[in-house]
Amino acid sequence: MLRKALLSTLAGSWAVLAIKCSLGNHCPKESPCCSQYGECGTGAFCLGGCDPRMSFSLDSCAPEPVCKGSTTKFDTLDSVMDIGKYLGDDSKAQWVSQGEPATHDGSVLLTMPKDSVGTVLASTSYLWYGNVKAKLKTGRGAGVVTAFILLSDVKDEIDYEFVGADLETAQTNYYFQGIPDYHNSGNISLSDTFHNFHEYEIRWTPDRIDWLVNGQVGRSKLRKDTWNETSQQWQFPQTPARVQLSIWPGGLASNAKGTIEWAGGEINWNDEDIQKAGYFYATVAEVTIECYDAKNGPGTHNGKSYTYNEAKGTNDTVVDGNKSTVLGSLDATGLDMDKGKKKKEDKAEPQQPPKKEGKNTIPGGVNGAQGQDHSGEPKAGAGGSSGGGSKDSGGGESGDEAGTGGDGQDGSTSACDSKSFNQNCDSDANSNNNNSSKGKSGGTKASASALAMVIAAVALFWL
Repeated sequence: MLRKALLSTLAGSWAVLAIKCSLGNHCPKESPCCSQYGECGTGAFCLGGCDPRMSFSLDSCAPEPVCKGSTTKFDTLDSVMDIGKYLGDDSKAQWVSQGEPATHDGSVLLTMPKDSVGTVLASTSYLWYGNVKAKLKTGRGAGVVTAFILLSDVKDEIDYEFVGADLETAQTNYYFQGIPDYHNSGNISLSDTFHNFHEYEIRWTPDRIDWLVNGQVGRSKLRKDTWNETSQQWQFPQTPARVQLSIWPGGLASNAKGTIEWAGGEINWNDEDIQKAGYFYATVAEVTIECYDAKNGPGTHNGKSYTYNEAKGTNDTVVDGNKSTVLGSLDATGLDMDKGKKKKEDKAEPQQPPKKEGKNTIPGGVNGAQGQDHSGEPKAGAGGSSGGGSKDSGGGESGDEAGTGGDGQDGSTSACDSKSFNQNCDSDANSNNNNSSKGKSGGTKASASALAMVIAAVALFWL
């Protein structure tokens, strides 16, 4: 489908066309890894969010680091690494970032400057059942969405989402392999989420999910109530998932009408927070991850890594093993983990993204993919959570697509720059605008490239 795309690039980088991937359209061998955003590449595409079902083969994705219990106090960014530098060694960073996190007053700010698509933090290790708590304040304003979620590589998902126009509601949801179902949503009422810290918790076992706010259970879901007679499956989240915290513009003017309505209206880029702070922001003080303590699968963390041995992507296909999780470079994939690995004498040099091969090495996305769009509007890409609006406890608009079950856009491409942190190819926004002095930045600055726009124009001509 023709879409107007304006590229945002890192200075001096090459813009390339990303091949789309889905269950019906796997990635090619030369770019074998299907990212969280439904595009093929190497390097970071093969790490967190890489969907083995849509990749060239099950072993195209790098193995996932097993669960490690931890408590992160975000008074510094020492535990956070930029996605362009992370190669899969979770001993070097507990979190990877896209966008521009900043520290302020003992917490990390997830920032969203004017005309950007926000910031996301994702854990480097995977939780295969267990508890996760996040002490945070949400963003505010129409169109501003804050999210605290668990998301697996096969798109099982458990959510808290907060719409900035309604600061007294936590929207909860869950998904099995990204298949939309508006019946899965439910709301929890609480006090002002922007001015007040609340502790949000997800307790997840093989048989139950509990959503808690400040230690009180606000909602529960039992696995026994999720049986789907047609597919003969429990449609219940069950595979190793990363913790993700994000702020993103659901009310972006270029978004679908239903998305904008769900997000509380079109975003005002001249809002008070933009004028005073330089950005919209959510505030995260602390995150605690507690691993599920199973002696036998599912839910173990005995080895080094999780992999899948079947494409059906259920908990009985997860292998808790000892395969390495570390790529040799951003040219490497699960098929060749050591490709581009530096020799010992070269180790002092920092890892640099490849510049001449024209490959996608750092995943981007489309349609505001920093966050999971649960407005009920269809999204580009392969599956994901494209449905199940949480407007009230009875649900909202149903999804218009069959989630990950669709064939996607066979062989199509999108003009997303592989080196950009722009998660929205429908705008010229990127999330690396200058922060104000109120927060110490941990992000990477970026600027638009004339070369990128020329390439984008040529690409769109041939779409």
